[in-house]
Amino acid sequence: MNKRILDQPVQEYINNHLNDDVHKIAMAKSPFGDVEAKELASQIAAKNKSQRKLPSWYAANNIYYPALLSIEQCSSETTACYKAELVKGNSLIDLTGGFGVDSLYFAKKTATVTHCEINAELSEIAAHNAQVLGQDNISFFTGDGLAWLQETNATFDTIYIDPARRSTAGKVFMLKDCTPNVIEDLDLLLAKSKRIIIKTAPLLDLSAGLKELKNVAEIHIVSTKNEVKELLWVLEKDTVAPVKIKCVTLNEEDKHFTFLKGEEEQTESPILTGPLETYLYEPDAALLKSGAFNLIAKTYGLKKLDTQTQLYTAAVYNNLFPGRIFKINRVITSGELKKEKQLNGNVIVRNYRDKAENLVKKYKIKPDQHQFLLFTQSRTDGYIVIDARIIQHY
Repeated sequence: MNKRILDQPVQEYINNHLNDDVHKIAMAKSPFGDVEAKELASQIAAKNKSQRKLPSWYAANNIYYPALLSIEQCSSETTACYKAELVKGNSLIDLTGGFGVDSLYFAKKTATVTHCEINAELSEIAAHNAQVLGQDNISFFTGDGLAWLQETNATFDTIYIDPARRSTAGKVFMLKDCTPNVIEDLDLLLAKSKRIIIKTAPLLDLSAGLKELKNVAEIHIVSTKNEVKELLWVLEKDTVAPVKIKCVTLNEEDKHFTFLKGEEEQTESPILTGPLETYLYEPDAALLKSGAFNLIAKTYGLKKLDTQTQLYTAAVYNNLFPGRIFKINRVITSGELKKEKQLNGNVIVRNYRDKAENLVKKYKIKPDQHQFLLFTQSRTDGYIVIDARIIQHY
């Protein structure tokens, strides 16, 4: 950590060049003897990345930014704020503290937080920024948090850990493929706390995670703008079945969809047997990740278009639904599609026989901000195209 970066002239330079080309800055001569050009470029790039993701950091003076990769991998303020609501008790240890976003929000909800980070520079940066942001109830430990946890007699009300996927892991991965390996150390974690929160990437399959873990009380599927950002696994020492699964959409208006494991298998979804009704419902990515396709229909009074088509229709508009809602203009059958001369709209493909990019080229579809063409399949009409106007984005 080069503390000369915090000098006022350097900070002024960074703020005055936020709109400049960082590659040119990195290649040019630095105007400061104690700060290299590549350091200036790195600070500018990381601060720009923080503008939307970490607005509190971006707005504060004298924030020290780490390498851009750390900013890309850390939690957003939106998801960190949500995670803080899951904390119980007065003490928490963050075993994989990183840039410190999660720790700072945990510290707003509990009396003491211990931030552990094996990278000494990142630990120093996180400690500096916590001081700048006025959060003084966080202690910082530089080193392997799990190793320290094994040696100490201390216990914590909540343990938080964000294991990273090893670079050798493919698209399908298991928790045992991550570092730290929480599966190996699960008994230690449960001995040190009554509540453990494990963050994993959205790629982890829910069934696979449940097979690897024990004492799972809750799974939180967290999305923003129709993209799943995090899976949060809440483990409790005294948990009882069944597991609660909570889909959370964090947008201008937060929405939740909660059910118990096993409910989906006991629920039948009504399949549309006649023409589509007035509105079309497309579940948010968090709901789709949950696999609760029948429960979605039952909860919101919807009918599925077909067994394998995760689109729904209803005669009424329900803005409590977590997902996109469209007002249907017309339905185009496969036979009618060949006769269409001019199609406008954003293309969505659900349970259809071709890809979106191919359909755009084949039918010369022009984009439209508000109109959508949903290529899909229904029980009654087979392959169809739904021409619709979006009335709820998230």
